[in-house]
Amino acid sequence: MNYKTLNIKGTLIPLEKPIVMGILNITPDSFYAGSRKQSEAEIEKRIQTILEEGGTIIDIGGYSSRPDAIDVSSEEEMKRLQMALEILNKQYPDVIISVDTFRADIARRCIERYGVAIINDISAGELDPNMFETVADLRVPYIMMHMRGTPKTMQQHTNYTNMMSEIIQYFAEKVKRLHLMGANDIILDPGFGFSKTVDQNYELMSNLKEFGLFGLPLLVGISRKSMIYKYLGGTPTESLNGTTVLNTFALLNGADILRVHDVKAAVEAVRITEKLTVNCQL
Repeated sequence: MNYKTLNIKGTLIPLEKPIVMGILNITPDSFYAGSRKQSEAEIEKRIQTILEEGGTIIDIGGYSSRPDAIDVSSEEEMKRLQMALEILNKQYPDVIISVDTFRADIARRCIERYGVAIINDISAGELDPNMFETVADLRVPYIMMHMRGTPKTMQQHTNYTNMMSEIIQYFAEKVKRLHLMGANDIILDPGFGFSKTVDQNYELMSNLKEFGLFGLPLLVGISRKSMIYKYLGGTPTESLNGTTVLNTFALLNGADILRVHDVKAAVEAVRITEKLTVNCQL
């Protein structure tokens, strides 16, 4: 079997076993209050927790992409990221770092100055026309997510004729363009919670296997999102159980990377689904 891999600075990371990406938000307004880390002590503690619980990648965000999020400048975003990147560079130089940004200039600075290995772009190049050229030039793995509009307006753009067909076409066009530009390591993120209603999120999850046609790594990020607490009731704080259920379903239907707040729970979901898969093959 030909397993998917990621080329991280010349080293191939195999994905025959799914991996977990831990979220590190350097923002004051992320939708899940428990994820907001502002001080050096909070950031360092969060890094240690992600690594101790089995996270493979740390995804750092300095710009909140929650619905109706307030725009912040490129300078402010970089200032937020810099604190965490300096801690990682100094104390955890071997950790795989992903930066969650849609800005090409931020991406370039993070890669060239701080050795960031992966760029995670919620807009798939839609919000910065220079992003594709930048990631192709720097030869880094690129996570591109499906979203319509901007974080502030995305929930006004949930009118689809055929959602699955439109998302697949969206990715097909962008993957082709990136390949023509020389980009190789492309990761698809269907964009749960972005430009989608609660019901559309569940439709997307139910059809997750369709993304297998690309033969590319698939990232699923549903951690504590509104598709859970708006459906079950409650708040993001009360949504760990629902997150684990959906992560398990995603793993059984093709997810290669789980982007999460709760690393330990996700790593356990990977281990259990792996055990189930092995037993089913006996």
